[in-house]
Amino acid sequence: MPDANLPAPPDPDRIPSHLAETHAALVAHVLEHSVRRGDFVLKSGKPTGWFLDSKQTACRADGILLVADLALALLPDDVTAIGGLTAGADPVAFGVAAVAATRGRDLRSFSIRKEAKDHGVTGRLAGALQPGDKVAVVEDTVTRGSSPMEAASVIRELGAEPVVIMPIVDRGGTCAAMAAEEGIAFVPLVTAPELGFPFEG
Repeated sequence: MPDANLPAPPDPDRIPSHLAETHAALVAHVLEHSVRRGDFVLKSGKPTGWFLDSKQTACRADGILLVADLALALLPDDVTAIGGLTAGADPVAFGVAAVAATRGRDLRSFSIRKEAKDHGVTGRLAGALQPGDKVAVVEDTVTRGSSPMEAASVIRELGAEPVVIMPIVDRGGTCAAMAAEEGIAFVPLVTAPELGFPFEG
C-alpha cells in the first residue's frame, strides 16, 4: 500500500512536450520563491509541512512571464476575458492579459470583489468583463476550490461563460471534480505533486 503522506507521481502527459521546458522553469520558480517548508496549519485546521504563497511568483516579473508563457499556450483560443476572485486572481489576470497584448492577443481582464460595493453600478465586478465573454477563471493557488467556483458563479450572473479554471498551483487536488460538475475545464499550470508534495484538499 502506498504511503498516503508521499506525493503522487507527477503525470508526465499533463503538459504537452513542447511546453516542458517552460513548465519546468515555472516549477523551479515556485519552489524557489513561493514554497516554504516547516510546520504550518491550513485554513481548514489541517497541519502541513509546507506553505505556499504563489503571489511570490505572480508578483515577480520573471515569474509572471513564465506564468503567461504557459497560460497563453494552454488557454482555449475562444477565451476573451481573464479574471477571478480578488486578490488571488488579480496579479495573474492582469499580468497574463498585459503579456497577451504584446503578442497580439486581446484579453479583457477583471476582478471579482468579495462583496458588492454599496454605490455605483458594477456590484462585485471591477474591470472589463462583458456579457457573452468566454472566461478563463484564474487564481494564484487552489486548495479546496471554493474561490474559483465562487468567481465562476458570479461570472455567469454577469452574463459571461466560465470555460476554464487555471490556477498557478493546484495544491488541493479537489477542484478538478468540482469544475467538471459545472462543465468547466480545469487546467492548473503546476500541481502539488509536481512540486514534490501530496495534494492537501
